[in-house]
Amino acid sequence: MFWRFDLHTPSSHINTLLVKEDVTLTELMDEEDVVLECKAQNRKLVEVLIRPQNMEDMVTFITEEPSQDMEEKMRYKYSNISCELLTSDVSQINDRLAEDEALLMKLYKFLHNESPLNPLLASFFSKVLSILFSRKSEQIVSFLRKKEEFVDLLIKHIGTSAIMDLLLRLLTCIEPLELRKDVLNWLNEEKIVQKLIDTIHPSQDEDRHSNASQSLCEIIRLSRDQMLQVQNSVQLDLLLSTLQKQENIERLLSNIFDLERNESAIISAVQILVTVLETRRPVFENHESCPDMDSTAFTVSNDVLEAIKSRLKNFQDLLLEPPKKRPMKTTFGILDPPVGSARINIIKLLSCLLQLSSRSINLKLIELDMPGTVLDMYFHYLWNNFLHTQVEICIALILASSTVEDDPGGSFNDDSTGSDLLVKHLFLNCHLIERILEAWEENAKEQTNGGRRRGYMGHLTRIANCILHSYEKGSHSVLIQQLMNEFPDDIQEHWENFCSGPLAEVNKKNTIDLVATQNITSSSDDDIELVETFFSRSSVQQCFI
Repeated sequence: MFWRFDLHTPSSHINTLLVKEDVTLTELMDEEDVVLECKAQNRKLVEVLIRPQNMEDMVTFITEEPSQDMEEKMRYKYSNISCELLTSDVSQINDRLAEDEALLMKLYKFLHNESPLNPLLASFFSKVLSILFSRKSEQIVSFLRKKEEFVDLLIKHIGTSAIMDLLLRLLTCIEPLELRKDVLNWLNEEKIVQKLIDTIHPSQDEDRHSNASQSLCEIIRLSRDQMLQVQNSVQLDLLLSTLQKQENIERLLSNIFDLERNESAIISAVQILVTVLETRRPVFENHESCPDMDSTAFTVSNDVLEAIKSRLKNFQDLLLEPPKKRPMKTTFGILDPPVGSARINIIKLLSCLLQLSSRSINLKLIELDMPGTVLDMYFHYLWNNFLHTQVEICIALILASSTVEDDPGGSFNDDSTGSDLLVKHLFLNCHLIERILEAWEENAKEQTNGGRRRGYMGHLTRIANCILHSYEKGSHSVLIQQLMNEFPDDIQEHWENFCSGPLAEVNKKNTIDLVATQNITSSSDDDIELVETFFSRSSVQQCFI
């Protein structure tokens, strides 16, 4: 019965309003389709909007707090609509904003407000400046470079996420390439990297730590992406080069180790180091094999490694004595202390160091017995799968590690990386085989008595399979076979029985389960998603530990 409905679309009421000579900005904003009409470049509407007073009023709406007397649900109505109009990407509006220095000054003065900024107004402010970065790069960069305090104001408000986003827009939206290089030079001269590092300090709050860390991580990724995009480019981005200087890495580490222990600062600093070290990513093809390493896309400077190596003892101390946290009640008992996100991130840093195949780093890890420390944590915290995942990665990386150092200058024997020594340490000093067998038996007894299956058993299965894979055809197969043959007869027999019995049964069951569920998977990309999740940079673990 479609004829019962009036399908005729009436002409916009805005056109009627525009006939009035004295039509006001708020009258237009009260029309629900004003933004759509603006984006459709309604000529009469745009002409009214770009009148000097209307432009000034719109900038005021997005930079000044609305009256407290207004009804709550209406307070930010005009602020929101003003932002939508100013960022509608209409050339006349962009031109008027960029060419009117008084408007730019009024917009810029928003940064002079005290912290914390109103997050909603900050988002409007950031969105408007971002459109100018994209469409009026030369004008806006020229304007901002004249403001000596601009970078300091960004740092002052870095705890506001919209301001962090604005900084990243400044790094990514400026075109052409030459102008972008000028911006990077300018920001480098203003010591933005050092100022962000100084923000990751125990005296600062968690929001500032997190956003400063995220900014530096994005600078690293953006710089490396740019190196890949520019053909045959081997020159480091200025900001990345500055960040990787030994003095700046030492400065970052000094902030978290030489002052009071602050978990938020530690996490933020470690996330930066992890991003610097992420030159390649391990990929697990299936539950039986060790990881294959992607080819190295980037190199890590020796300055970074030296700075980190000199502080490995501090990281080890944090694993043994983490920042104080309240005991955590769980359904499985009280954790005192809980694992904590700081220690999870430190173990992730350890896995990144293992990927680099650096002899000096590997020898220091052995000296400190860091593999033994993380293995102790693995078996102590039965139910923390974030921890189990990271420890499994570390063990798999040791077993799959290269025996040839990435740096040709560092090669001086068959095991130039010290990886053979790491494998020996894992088997002889950490007693990996014995601990797997012991944990498996203890779990079996608990389940026989009606207890729950331990939370690390799935990961323990993968670790055992990785050992088998390495024994048969891994890069250290000869060494591992030799080590296994030197074990006492009872341990060798126990291991062989375990592999042919309980482990083989679990693998068979897992294979059957995988086949049985093959037809109900939602997407052929599921396996890829699992691999991506396994090694993602997500900080979700911070929410549950």
